This record gives sequence, structure tokens and C-alpha cells, in this order.
Amino acid sequence: MVKIRLRRTGTRKKASYRIVIAPSTAPRDGRFIENIGYYQPREEPEVVVVKEDRLFHWLSAGAQPTDSVRRILTTHGSLDRFAQFRAGDYEVEAPTPEAGASQTDAEASPPQPPAPEPPDAEAVEVEDSAAETSEDETAEAVES
Repeated sequence: MVKIRLRRTGTRKKASYRIVIAPSTAPRDGRFIENIGYYQPREEPEVVVVKEDRLFHWLSAGAQPTDSVRRILTTHGSLDRFAQFRAGDYEVEAPTPEAGASQTDAEASPPQPPAPEPPDAEAVEVEDSAAETSEDETAEAVES
């Protein structure tokens, strides 16, 4: 049997959870089939983010939410929307491939540091004149 359950993440005393699809025999933080969202109870107000299209897919396939996930999804309103979905009164908007690809690209590439500014033109001229002076002094020292 497949369950919709919470998988604990975060540090000690600062728990956050992922909402995952997992076999009922798998341990709490063990193997899972799919990650469909997250729950952060320590935020004010609590943060719940769920991919409803995947949630509805798994609920339709017979996955059973645990008591804690059922409470979270009821508070969030997802189970009410699932009942409407089954009755045909609600349509789930599947994520578009373009939006998913751009989000994946943004997550995959870390932010680039700003490019260094080119040195000032005056500083370059000063360095060149200093180089000319040292060449002149070297030539005079060789001649003498």
C-alpha cells in the first residue's frame, strides 16, 4: 500500500517536513517514490506547498494520507478541492513545461558574482608612464 506521509527534514528542534509518496513499509525518513510538497510548521503562519496535480493523481490511484497529512491537507483546502475534482467541478492546472524548465534552470545555476570593473584609464596611464621612467633610468645606467 502507498501512503502520503511527512518526511522530517531540518535541524534538531527546527523541524520542517516534506510531503512524500512512500510505501507503507518504508521508514519515516527512508525511501520514497515522489516528493509532492513541503510543510513548515515553525513559520508564522504555517507554510504548506503542495503540487496538487500530483496529489490528485496519487489520491486517485489509491494512496492513503496519514492522519497528520490529512489534517494538513484539510486545513490547506486540498482535500476539499480533490472532492470537487472527483465530482468534475474543479480542474487542476498542470505546470507548463516552460515554467518548469525555467524554474529548474534557475535552481540549477547558482547566482553569478558581479563582473569586476575595468581599471580606470588614468590608473593605466600612470602605470605606463612609470614603466617608461624605469626604462629610461635603466638605459641611462647601462650607458654610463
